[in-house]
Amino acid sequence: MPQLEHIHYDVLVIGAGGAGLRAAIEASANGVTCGIVCKSLLGKAHTVMAEGGIAAAMANVDDRDNWKVHFADTMRGGQYLNNPRMAELHAQEAPECVRELEGWGALFDRTADGRILQRNFGGHKYPRLAHVGDRTGLEMIRTLQDAGIHRGVAVHMECAIFSLLKDGDRVVGAFGYEREKGRFLLFSAKAIVIATGGIGRAYSITSNSWEYTGDGQALAYDAGAELMDMEFVQFHPTGMVWPPSVRGILVTEGVRGEGGVLRNSLGKRFMFDDIPANYKASTADNEEEGWRYTQGDKEARRPPELLTRDHVARCIMREVRDGRGGPHGGVYLDISWIKERIANAQEHIKKKLPSMYHQFKQLADIDITSEPMEVGPTTHYVMGGVRVNGDTQMSNVPGLFAAGEVAAGLHGANRLGGNSLSDLLVFGRRAGRCAAEFAKEHGGGKINQADVDAAAARALAPFDRVGGAGPYQVQYQLQKDMQDLVGIVRRQDEMERALEVLKTLKERSAKVGVVGNREYNPGWHTALDLHNLMIVSEAVTLAAIDRKESRGAHFREDYPDKSAEFGKVNTVLKKGPNGEMQLRREPLPELKADLKQIIEEMK
Repeated sequence: MPQLEHIHYDVLVIGAGGAGLRAAIEASANGVTCGIVCKSLLGKAHTVMAEGGIAAAMANVDDRDNWKVHFADTMRGGQYLNNPRMAELHAQEAPECVRELEGWGALFDRTADGRILQRNFGGHKYPRLAHVGDRTGLEMIRTLQDAGIHRGVAVHMECAIFSLLKDGDRVVGAFGYEREKGRFLLFSAKAIVIATGGIGRAYSITSNSWEYTGDGQALAYDAGAELMDMEFVQFHPTGMVWPPSVRGILVTEGVRGEGGVLRNSLGKRFMFDDIPANYKASTADNEEEGWRYTQGDKEARRPPELLTRDHVARCIMREVRDGRGGPHGGVYLDISWIKERIANAQEHIKKKLPSMYHQFKQLADIDITSEPMEVGPTTHYVMGGVRVNGDTQMSNVPGLFAAGEVAAGLHGANRLGGNSLSDLLVFGRRAGRCAAEFAKEHGGGKINQADVDAAAARALAPFDRVGGAGPYQVQYQLQKDMQDLVGIVRRQDEMERALEVLKTLKERSAKVGVVGNREYNPGWHTALDLHNLMIVSEAVTLAAIDRKESRGAHFREDYPDKSAEFGKVNTVLKKGPNGEMQLRREPLPELKADLKQIIEEMK
């Protein structure tokens, strides 16, 4: 093997989204050397697609809000499968993290008296999302990048990590390659933080960009880490459905937060047909009044479009399935109707939703200020991921940390909108701090050259397979089958068929061949991604088969109700001694008395 470039850091962060950047900033602030590896260009992370806002109980718009209400909302949205310690820390620390971001230069929208403005979002009792129009994630990434670069954090762009390296039980390094030139890189690190995001590219219709192939989940799994709650895949209710070239691109929940309503092809606002028991009709059941959300003796107006994402997505699917959808298989999201209530509505929409206005104008030739958008569910987020300690974010593998979407625990069975960005800040910061502490306490380990040689051989194997299956065909079939068989609505027979399909595809992927050389070879990159996609797809399918109930984002047509038995367990997956995927049910963490009291008071 040619000479390797060998790079040393105290803490290596894999991923340059909100969690990765925040982890790197914190690690650097704690006095250790830190480097970031990102699969794409810096600034291209999926964090920029989180448009609606950062959930934090700052009480700037409604003074009844506080961390306890935010904690209870998060637990209720997650159907109480959340790690309660993570939900507690998240609710308590999110306001401080938002103010910290503001101190680093983030420019938030403002209230009339100059405080950070907050908007309504699905599942949140009060207006809680600090936002920058509908470009909050972009502003967050801009701010964090600026802070990270000025701290001297090194960044390796367009570099993919292929394997984690261990010394005994602990992680001590990572083996990767430059996507442009095909050269191998070897990183030594005393601690590693995985912050690679989600698994959306395991499905054919997704808001996720090409990078999101489950790399972090697969890297951690292969290194011996446990995965948890992988059955809970969130299908965002509103993605673009037309034209085909942009199918799946996110339409922010901020459209509904600013007053957008959902209608079927008959013009009916169908979300009124399926209201949970803890909602009641207001004095006028129309767009202006909406519904009142009741909580004890308190109430707040809440349009039914802002119910939790899993609920809204299923309602949309019902309308389409029953023949009341639009011409392209979606329903209509209408923000233009607010001209009946707001003077200068066109300018108001352009100001509040600038990205959505330009997105639909440029991609679909639709003016959202005067006509409705056709939208449908799109694979958006995975609540499951690497199982971590709630306080430190370390996995069961010493020295291996995870933060953001790649980590499990905070969101339980369903994530509330806006909690993703505050998750990145709160637990990115904790992961960076704890990784730095681990690096200081444990020092470096030894990298086994045989492990490096074996990783290089596996990476180059596709070049030796003349006449093998094409990687794109295997990837396409995987995405289609996962969408069809393990999608929004699931059944035992279909998921068992998915397991058989995955077994066949795994055999095909092991024979995939590529041609050309190592310099920017997309076929080679896709061939290497297949390994990760197979792992996360099998994990989702196995966990979904085992959970014989419907809860949160996991809906089974053959088990449509919640189960008391499954309401007490998380699903945990681990790599067995012979490479098989092993599943067990883990009892939920103990809920402290004070947290239990908060939940009871908020019910």
